[in-house]
Amino acid sequence: MKKATSIMAVLLLLSATVAFAGGQGGEVKGAEPTVLTVLYYIDATQAGYAEDQAIWEKFSAENPDIKIEKEELFDQAFHEKVAAYVAAGTLPDLMYTWPSGRSTALHEQRLLKDLTPLLGKEFLSNFVPAAIDPSNQKSGYLAELPQSVTYTTVMYTNTKLLKDNGLAEPQMYADMKAMVPKLKAKGAQTLLMANKDTWVMQSCLFSTVTGRMLGDAWIDSAKAGDVDFTDQGFVDTLGFVDTMYKDGVLSRDTIQIAYGEGPALFAEGKAAFLVDGDWRQGAFLTDSSTGVALIDPARQKSEFAFRNFPAIPGEKNAGQVSAIVGVGFSVSASVPAGSAKEEAAVRWMKYYYSPEVLKIKLETGAFIPSRKGITSDKIEPFTQMMPEYYASINKTCYVLDGVLDVDVYTPLNNGLQEMGLGTKNPTQVAAEVQDAMKAWQAKQ
Repeated sequence: MKKATSIMAVLLLLSATVAFAGGQGGEVKGAEPTVLTVLYYIDATQAGYAEDQAIWEKFSAENPDIKIEKEELFDQAFHEKVAAYVAAGTLPDLMYTWPSGRSTALHEQRLLKDLTPLLGKEFLSNFVPAAIDPSNQKSGYLAELPQSVTYTTVMYTNTKLLKDNGLAEPQMYADMKAMVPKLKAKGAQTLLMANKDTWVMQSCLFSTVTGRMLGDAWIDSAKAGDVDFTDQGFVDTLGFVDTMYKDGVLSRDTIQIAYGEGPALFAEGKAAFLVDGDWRQGAFLTDSSTGVALIDPARQKSEFAFRNFPAIPGEKNAGQVSAIVGVGFSVSASVPAGSAKEEAAVRWMKYYYSPEVLKIKLETGAFIPSRKGITSDKIEPFTQMMPEYYASINKTCYVLDGVLDVDVYTPLNNGLQEMGLGTKNPTQVAAEVQDAMKAWQAKQ
């Protein structure tokens, strides 16, 4: 009996030793992997998609103990899915989020973890200060790690089209207005925007107009109830947009252009200027899966330029451009603290924001990383030109959907589009925005 008991003890010890040796980090070999559900924002048709997928595949190959279950959506479909998840109380473990704006509910309801203790000060010290400043996020803490700092107004300029038509780059809005007849005669628009999506005008141009004509302090005062959106100053900012449509600088046909259609139209020479965010430069680059670029790299610097929008009538803050810390990944607050799932989420975050991955993102034109020291000798001219554009901007101003509540900027977005359609005037839109602001203030 004693001999049999000794043999059994040895067998049990050997079994435990083999099981420990066969696992990683103390895990038993053959154990079920930790599942991370992910909601990711990406357009499968854009350049760099294949490289992006390879990033995920490499992580999975190097981390067999983690199983990624990823859902990919883009533009409005993505935001609608987020709203559905919030309503159902079933957020995915990892999410692509904004610092405010369309992700306001996630921040205000504290549905995202604070990344500062999760990632640690040493890791976060690699990023530019603006990216990790918690005051730049609606939550008041680091709920998402911005992968970039985003300038939402860039005037993509077809310098060859201008030169071929004997036109100089505009210094003032009046210069742009004077181009309209000549460009129209050649079958080209003056200014192109993809305004079928209501957020585009507000984010990519109107925020800059408001910053120049009124300034951030005025918006702060409006939120505090010290000034009203029906005041003449704000009506005038709306009036400038209305004037662009009436002058033909901005065609009313742009209301029919979906966001994904803008880059191709501009690349085809359909307009002298395209106003969009800095992120849009990536849409023109070479797609590695096809070897084709919307704008050939050999033409990018010689025939195009990134310029600030010209001076506008009534501006008080010349040259300002709307900017905000960019989008990035967040971890759902529903992930249990100290769990294997939380550890897996942190592992993904540190992998995605590593120099290796961010270099790929830089090279594919996805964004200019907020992590310091990311460089490459393989980037195309458009990506090289964007930091030069940043350097030309002396001061930035608010992106309105980053500082106003969703209940306030939604009627603003809709009103800007309705002005484009000619169904509302600036005074009517201002009144609707003020009514929304009063309703929001009443809830505070």
